[in-house]
Amino acid sequence: MKNKLLAGAMALALVGCSEKSAEDVAATESPAAQAVAESEGAADAAATPRIGVDAAPGVAFDYAYTFRLADDRISKIQEEHAAACETLGVQRCRIVDVRYQLSDEKLVEAQTQFKLDPGIARKFGANAIASVEKAEGVLADASVAGEDVGTEILASQQRSAGSEAEIARLEQRLKAGGLDKRERAELLAQIGQLRGELGSERQSRRSGEARIAWISLAFNYVSDGGLPGIGHENPFASAGETLMRSGCTALSFILTLGAVLLPWGILLALVVAAWRSRFMVAVRRQMRDKPGTSDPASPPAS
Repeated sequence: MKNKLLAGAMALALVGCSEKSAEDVAATESPAAQAVAESEGAADAAATPRIGVDAAPGVAFDYAYTFRLADDRISKIQEEHAAACETLGVQRCRIVDVRYQLSDEKLVEAQTQFKLDPGIARKFGANAIASVEKAEGVLADASVAGEDVGTEILASQQRSAGSEAEIARLEQRLKAGGLDKRERAELLAQIGQLRGELGSERQSRRSGEARIAWISLAFNYVSDGGLPGIGHENPFASAGETLMRSGCTALSFILTLGAVLLPWGILLALVVAAWRSRFMVAVRRQMRDKPGTSDPASPPAS
């Protein structure tokens, strides 16, 4: 088992070396790729997450950036990012998906997905941010998600080693003979099942190795709400938001003032009612006690 694990590790190392040599050849043969690589080295990467692949071996990363800029500039920036990937060559960058959509609200949403050499992913993102800022856009969101694929590959190798050892044991049992048809059929079925599991494990390891070798990168482009010919900000939307805020502020003030004054108003009304009642009682009493004056509340004598 130890020999097989060592062989698996050596195979992974050879795969990494072969990929590195192919990239070196591609960079040497393409002057344009060298120029882009030099420009990447000069780019300011402070705005992008500084995650190095050497610091996280065996981890598959997914990068995602969201850019906010004017509608009429999204398609141009999207083309610039695609052209930058094409300049690097398919050995270092590949475009896997492009989408551009105009919503019912006349706002643009777009996305471009790439597969990148892990060594240039961060610098490629920094260059993209610089191009967006040059077009008066902003980086609205950036995220890096990682998955520990290397550990799963090692576990898969261990499972495969166990399956191979079990297959060898079952085949040795078949060679020993002395089995009836039912026992022989059961052993063959177990061997077939184990070989199928070996195939699945090999495919899983290939997929994991591919994920480590290529980083997934998604550029999302969203509208800043501007109107072509007016500016990057929508004056009607701004006016509507201001109106809503002022209306809410006025309503909040009225409700707060009412809550403060209502108890005092009720108290004042009760005091006035009590005072008026006492005043009317006093007036009636004075009129009744005055000579020659009848009580206005009593009926006249017949």
